[in-house]
Amino acid sequence: MSLAYDYRGRDGAGKLVKGKLDAASEGAAVARLRTMGISPISLQEALPGTGLQKEIRIPGFEKGVKLKDLAIMARQGATMLSSGLSLLRTLSILADQTQAPKLREILEKVRDDVERGVAFSDAVAKYPVEFPPIMINMIRAGETGGFLDQAMASIATNFEKEHKLKTTIKSAMTYPMVVLIMSLLSVVIMLVFIVPIFQKMFEGLGGKLPLPTQMLVYLSHAMIYVGPVLAVAIVAYTLWWRAKKNTDAVRSFFDPIKLRLPVFGQLNKKIVIARFSRNFSNMIGAGVPILQALKITGEVSGNIVVQHALERVGESVRKGSSIAEPLAQEPVFPTMVSQMVAVGEDAGSMEIMLEKIAEFYDEEVTATTESLTSLIEPLLIAFLGVVVGGMIIALYMPIFQISSVIQHSG
Repeated sequence: MSLAYDYRGRDGAGKLVKGKLDAASEGAAVARLRTMGISPISLQEALPGTGLQKEIRIPGFEKGVKLKDLAIMARQGATMLSSGLSLLRTLSILADQTQAPKLREILEKVRDDVERGVAFSDAVAKYPVEFPPIMINMIRAGETGGFLDQAMASIATNFEKEHKLKTTIKSAMTYPMVVLIMSLLSVVIMLVFIVPIFQKMFEGLGGKLPLPTQMLVYLSHAMIYVGPVLAVAIVAYTLWWRAKKNTDAVRSFFDPIKLRLPVFGQLNKKIVIARFSRNFSNMIGAGVPILQALKITGEVSGNIVVQHALERVGESVRKGSSIAEPLAQEPVFPTMVSQMVAVGEDAGSMEIMLEKIAEFYDEEVTATTESLTSLIEPLLIAFLGVVVGGMIIALYMPIFQISSVIQHSG
């Protein structure tokens, strides 16, 4: 059982440093600090956190490891390894300075395993949820080939580009989603709170309500009963989706639909192809065998249609075929992809050609996302105006009718 220790010491440059580490004993903690290049000044067992200092963990709601954190960790690791630091010292520094609690905890366990003689790739492979298969296999290839620093640099570049792509899409879609949510909230607030007030006023005026107003009153009554049921249904669906979204049955149903959606289908396809090209290029560059690279690239593609397509490509390659020939038979891959892969195979530069494909589709995704955003924003604003404006007109129609009746009788 490991204990937590608070330490103060000086690094190789004489700078005062402090932090916390886990070790089996005080002697093991001192030995680990010396491995990290730190001369300990004081070392004491850390007191367990209480009250507000204690980390609260709710099952199912723990923070995972983000792609950005993995990219930073891989980049820092590559820099330290290429500078001549040992793997054990690199892992100790990474575990000590990372800001992500979950990643820090895992890196400490990986460091402990490496310190006991376990291979780095095997230690990382114990956490397949936090570390993607592409990262585990590229580390294994770099470890076997003696170029672990280059493999870590490739992993960092891959994750940085993937994070940039996701950030571009997320930032472009944030405003339309906020407008849509605000529109729905406005409609719900008017139906639940505003319409009943006007209804009481209408009842005092007497007469028959216009059809649009009757429909609005009906929707208001229905919302009182349907609203809670809808809220429960949304929560239940969210929990079900989080639990089942990665199962083959759910992916086999939803993933083909994602690629066939109007407008968004093409965007999803471009994202998947960019991810495939980049991952495959990096794995080939890291020395991962072709068949293994195809299998792993399919698993991390994010779409089961592409995964099955690459499994079929892998079977053809296993039988002696080139990569480009079976790739051309898969409808999910555009002709340009198979043709550029064929050129890369003939010229012996497939890694470079795949990287060019990834760059091309990254630009396509950015351009498509921007054009979609510029199209969606005015449509949503128009939708908000029509819905809210229509509701306001429906609410005031009875008042207009009464005013005209009074003027006519007068």
